[in-house]
Amino acid sequence: MNMQRRVDESVMNRSRVSPRGRLPSGAPNPVDAHVGQRVRLRRLSLGMSQEKLGAALGITFQQVQKYERGANRIGASRLWDLSLVLQCSVAYFYEAMNERVSGASPRNLVRSVVDSLSCEISQSPVDGIYANRETIDLMRAFHLIKDLRVRRRVCDLTKALGLAEGEHESGHMQLPSHQPTASSS
Repeated sequence: MNMQRRVDESVMNRSRVSPRGRLPSGAPNPVDAHVGQRVRLRRLSLGMSQEKLGAALGITFQQVQKYERGANRIGASRLWDLSLVLQCSVAYFYEAMNERVSGASPRNLVRSVVDSLSCEISQSPVDGIYANRETIDLMRAFHLIKDLRVRRRVCDLTKALGLAEGEHESGHMQLPSHQPTASSS
């Protein structure tokens, strides 16, 4: 009888949805995944390896990997240490969080929202942008430019090239004819 009771309790505990932590699917909470992505983004923008970050925090690089994937939650004191080592504010880790992700915080988590979020969040286009090494390299190089006017021009140029590429792929781009000006002759 005592054994049956333990089995029943074990089954009940496994079927409960944790109020803090993972989604019912077992995936990491989107907020934890976002914070982990921001840790990775900051680490890469500083050119720091997972091993170096782990050593600075007194943990293994495997633990850093788990934080970056959102597989392990980051406690408040660890987040503070991360902000010191990565030379940023604690708020940095929560920046650029969209409403759908922030709405999936454990406090706001409800079963119907979670089911609709689980696929959409894992396929967010922003995730792919930050995972791309070229993006990280571009950001790192951009932040080396000290002149604000040059930075603005580089930003404008990048936007224009991106828009032109999108228009070219969709077939709606009309290139202006080049007309020589006094400055180009």
